[in-house]
Amino acid sequence: MARVLALVPDLLFGSNVQGALAAGGHEIALIGDEGRLRAALAEAGSPRAEVLLVDLTDADLDGPAIVESLRAGGQLAGMHTLGFYSHVDGAARTRAESAGFDQVVPRSRLAREGAALVARLAGERT
Repeated sequence: MARVLALVPDLLFGSNVQGALAAGGHEIALIGDEGRLRAALAEAGSPRAEVLLVDLTDADLDGPAIVESLRAGGQLAGMHTLGFYSHVDGAARTRAESAGFDQVVPRSRLAREGAALVARLAGERT
């Protein structure tokens, strides 16, 4: 089981991801905006997440810039990053890969294989 922070502003898709990851045995905290993500990462005493999941499809959220900033500040030390994008937006994938995401997948693949993707990133046996 991995602990996951999910920066997913879309509540409907976020609920679907939460359900799929929970069914796969993962603990997931859904976060809707950058400010809450930063607060969650700064929270002392809370268990550290192994994976940060970031929505790259939201026009109001610059996932690659957020991850670059968090990495530069040391807030992602020891945490893996998984981004998802719309399959028709190759530029989002390229930006995320350039920003240093550990893995970037189409949204449809996340919906199908999310629990296994998280397990692999967290170093668990699948």
